[in-house]
This record gives sequence, structure tokens and C-alpha cells, in this order.
Amino acid sequence: MTRKKFLKRLLQISAAGALPFLYSWQIEPFWVEFVERKLPIKNLPEHLAGKILVQISDLHVGNRFDWNFLIESFGKAKEFNPDFVVYTGDYVNHGTSEDHKSLEKVMQNAVFGTLGTFGIMGNHDYGKNWKDLGSSEEISRILENNGVTMLKNQQIESHGLNIIGFDDLWSPNFDPMKVMKDYNPEKGNLVLCHNPDVCDRDVWNGYQGWILSGHTHGGQCRLPGVITPILPVENKKYVSGEIDLEDGRMLYINRALGHSYQVRFMVRPEITVFTLTQA
Repeated sequence: MTRKKFLKRLLQISAAGALPFLYSWQIEPFWVEFVERKLPIKNLPEHLAGKILVQISDLHVGNRFDWNFLIESFGKAKEFNPDFVVYTGDYVNHGTSEDHKSLEKVMQNAVFGTLGTFGIMGNHDYGKNWKDLGSSEEISRILENNGVTMLKNQQIESHGLNIIGFDDLWSPNFDPMKVMKDYNPEKGNLVLCHNPDVCDRDVWNGYQGWILSGHTHGGQCRLPGVITPILPVENKKYVSGEIDLEDGRMLYINRALGHSYQVRFMVRPEITVFTLTQA
């Protein structure tokens, strides 16, 4: 092989090797997927059948990526005309004052449900070491002021749908039995729980129904059918999508709209669009 041919081949190999890097850095992190699926809820009132519930999780507003992408994605989500919208935690990345200011701008453009908009806290909302109560209170204030009803180990019935919201597993405020000890199984219930590891805790009091979570980001990078190298959960089967817990509970893990770092490979950011049905 001549020197000229060798250099040409070397450049071709280098370019081919750079493509996956560029894709995972500049394309997939901003290629949101709208996952449409049904959500069959036991005891759902007839008038709610066919209503749209949108789940948005893990915004991670901060300095790790251009959060204007979130606002653009909100605009696309509004086209589904959701009746309910639920935000399942991790609104910011670090919980700094700059994060809070940026979150204020993002939430001024947020998606809202015509019947109700609800949110729960994630671990990142508690700042450093997940213990900064001041950060969580400021984030809660921002969300409430922008039309999101925050649920902190609380439940609220909205037009016949009873939404139960847990505070985050890693936070000082985690206390799900505060609400689960007296929930009514005869209602059409839906649980919001940021960290899916809570599914393995003895806090459910016989609950049977759907749990909507986030937290994992689907690992952000994976080789399908081979490995998901980074998952911030104890139970490594909690990756993303629908999981039958085989005791009457069904779990859905949203892959996150934002990112801890601006890199994704074979794990596109997600907004989930559920159609409510009677189970």
C-alpha cells in the first residue's frame, strides 16, 4: 500500500469512528420520541376513558445541555392536547440558584393538562447529597406558581382519577406510608414514584395498579439485548418501559426528556402519551 492510499484509508477509518460519537452527542440527545400506549386503570370512571395523560420526566435543567430543547419538546407535546400531565421528578441537575432561574424560564413554557397537572420530586431536586431542603422548596414553589400541583406523599382526586404522589426515595422526605396507609382501592388510582426501586419496598399496602416512574433515563447508552452499563438503581431489571411486577402492580419507567450528560446511544429521550382505558 502506498503512503497516499494508507493516509486515505486512515482518514476513512477515522471518519467512520467519529460518526457514532457525533450521533450520540449531537443527534440522539435531541431526538425526542413520543411513545403512545394505553394505560388501563382499574375502577376508572367511564367519562375518563379515552382521555390523554402525558408523562414528562427528568428535565435536568442546568448547564449540561441546551435546555431550550425542553421548551421545543413541550411545544410538540402540546399538540396531543393532554387532559392530564404528570411530571415525575428531577427538574434540575444540581439544585443551584442558576438551575432554579433556568427552570423558571422552562416552566413558563411547560405542558399542562386541561383537567389537571401534577408533579412529584426527584433526588436531584434536593441538591447536593440529595439533602438540600431549600432547593426542593424553591423548585416546588416554581412549579406551583406555574400551575403544577405538587404531591409530596399525598393524593388528590381529579375528575375521578385519584393520583398518589410519593416524595423521592433518596430524599429526607420519603414517607410513602403517609399516603398508602389510607388510600382507597375502590377508586381509579395511579401512583407517581420517581425512583422505581421503591417498588421493592414494603410500602404498598396491597396496592394493585399502575406506577409511573423515571430516574433511570433508560441508562442513556446501551447495546440492545446486550448491556445497559449505567443504571442508578439497585434492581437492574428496572431499565425502561413496561414491567409487570407480577402481584397486580404494573410499572412504567420513562426514559427521561433531559440528560445528566449530553450523550445518548440507542436510548432516545422520551415523552409518554397514555390513553386512559378501563381495566
